[in-house]
Amino acid sequence: MSAATAKPQPQPQAPLPYTPSVENPAPDEARLFDELAETMLSISRKTYEDGGHALRSVHAKSHGLLIGRLDVLDDLPAELAQGLFARAESYPAILRLSTTPGDILPDSVSTPRGLAVKVLGVTGERLPGSEDQATQDFVMANAPVFSAPDAKQFLSTLKLLAATTDRAETAKKALSATLRAAERVVEAFGGESATLKTLGGHPATHILGETFYSQAALRHGAHVAKLQIVPVSPNLTALTDAPLTVNGKPDSLREAVVEFFRDHEAVWELRVQLRTDEERMPVEDASVLWPEELSPYRAVARITVPPQTAWSEERSRAGDDRLAFSPWHGLAAHRPLGSIMRARRIAYDHSAGFRMEHNGCPMQEPAAGYRLPG
Repeated sequence: MSAATAKPQPQPQAPLPYTPSVENPAPDEARLFDELAETMLSISRKTYEDGGHALRSVHAKSHGLLIGRLDVLDDLPAELAQGLFARAESYPAILRLSTTPGDILPDSVSTPRGLAVKVLGVTGERLPGSEDQATQDFVMANAPVFSAPDAKQFLSTLKLLAATTDRAETAKKALSATLRAAERVVEAFGGESATLKTLGGHPATHILGETFYSQAALRHGAHVAKLQIVPVSPNLTALTDAPLTVNGKPDSLREAVVEFFRDHEAVWELRVQLRTDEERMPVEDASVLWPEELSPYRAVARITVPPQTAWSEERSRAGDDRLAFSPWHGLAAHRPLGSIMRARRIAYDHSAGFRMEHNGCPMQEPAAGYRLPG
């Protein structure tokens, strides 16, 4: 399968080089990361006690489990042709669409959405702990910045979410409706509230119309970048901000994804925003929006997903129980950077280990020929 051809790109400012000094770990990070991982595990323990099945600590509910293809664009300029994107190549890819809570909630409790991508058959120098793997994971969410600047601040939010795990579902539905209304008021005046959206005030829209972001920084070979996955096929762009009925339909997002992929192909573009300014594009503070006037997102690859069974119980057992997604599964050329990314390494490992132990399902990174059950 030939790789896609790159479109003409705007000429941005020269990217800054990657050096280890772009990171500035806090002296108490080890203790902080342990506490954060333990808080995440407390969510999994609670849901396991109630349901007898171990779930992810966050993003527990999947809405689509998809097999597709990632095509690196041809003739990329040198600053973009880095790591996985160094040459035009086609790779199998697994995509998992989800929402953020660690418990399985009806979709009327409307929370932020996630997209995890696992690229298969990847070769090159590996990140620590992934030396025997041949995958590259990108873990994305549908907001350009993270809800907290660093792991310390995120721990406070996570404790609040952990305290509400498996609490009165009816109350959560009512709260979500109130928060969605409040968010509409904020947006009507040109604003946006990450807190309102995180706690249940996300607009009730179609998940396939979303644009997803890495939020935090990662290495891009010789440079530093953030990533974006944006819908480009007309059938996806038509779904951007498209309203979706969630009341009385607990799995409305999943049903909408299944219906779409029954007959349609989808195409997204994976884009890179290179770091060009030390002050205005920080690495350690994931809550700061990198200005696109300094460095626009530029396409490096295209993701194509053909029609298929987007979700089934059998597919969920394979994709939800036996697969783990982490930005630390990958190439050294795409090393995760900053406090939030460093915290994910231990937290995601512990979460995957808990699921593997309690569900009795061994986890192994898939090879290039992997197929999800129909």
